[in-house]
Amino acid sequence: MAQGDIETYYEDGQWKNKREGAARAFGAGYSTKEEAAAAGRDAAKADRVEHVVKNQDGQVGEKYSYGNDPRNVPG
Repeated sequence: MAQGDIETYYEDGQWKNKREGAARAFGAGYSTKEEAAAAGRDAAKADRVEHVVKNQDGQVGEKYSYGNDPRNVPG
């Protein structure tokens, strides 16, 4: 079953991916945001969870949902 949401973020001069609630990154050492985001997106799709992509300053830049969205919002 799916674990926590996936977060792509910048830390210590490199881009990383981490699952929500984990102490350590599962993917690190990406030189570009695009590389890290692609790997994070693949993991989020596989786990059917949300993918949060943060900017270099730590602010949320993008957010995607690949799982079961329980909200019933028309449109």
